[in-house]
Amino acid sequence: MARYTGPKTKIARRFKEAIFGPDKTLEKKNYPPGMHGNSRRRGKQSEYAIQLIEKQKAKYTYGVLERQFAKTFGIAVKKRGITGENLLKLLESRLDNTVYRLGIAPTRSAARQLVSHNHILVNGEIVNIASLLLKAGDTVAVREKSKSLEAITTSLSTGKKRFSWLDWNDKDMSGTFVNYPERSEIPENIKEQLIVELYSK
Repeated sequence: MARYTGPKTKIARRFKEAIFGPDKTLEKKNYPPGMHGNSRRRGKQSEYAIQLIEKQKAKYTYGVLERQFAKTFGIAVKKRGITGENLLKLLESRLDNTVYRLGIAPTRSAARQLVSHNHILVNGEIVNIASLLLKAGDTVAVREKSKSLEAITTSLSTGKKRFSWLDWNDKDMSGTFVNYPERSEIPENIKEQLIVELYSK
């Protein structure tokens, strides 16, 4: 599956946020890339542009391409509740994102790689589909043969923040997707209502 492999700092500077993690360059140049990036005379953005930027930020943050993102939005529309919040809950329930949130991988892209290389089990079975949407009660674990992988042990040793909707067992290197998170629990700075407005045009 195609993934964005270009310069991440350039993308982070476009949104003026470290969406791919800590970035020293972004701290020094907290303005858009390009020769006019630091110019104060920038035209006022249209409503459509603001909405589009928010959707792009969400796509880059979760590492989802347009087709998959639109499909996820379609599922969010059909679910009960607020569509924008449903969208973020579904993105959070993706297997690659859950592997990242559990601390098994340092980034979402690293988590996708672990999943695609058969290092991750879901409910005891090897799953290599990063976009798999987990349901409450599903267990995510590191495959027995992969528990000694340096990339995994190093990531787990950093003591990443734990999240209330995930239950982690350090001894077994496994976690449970307890339930969908509430919007207030999701740390990403995404204005999901702007995305809903964009799709409703």
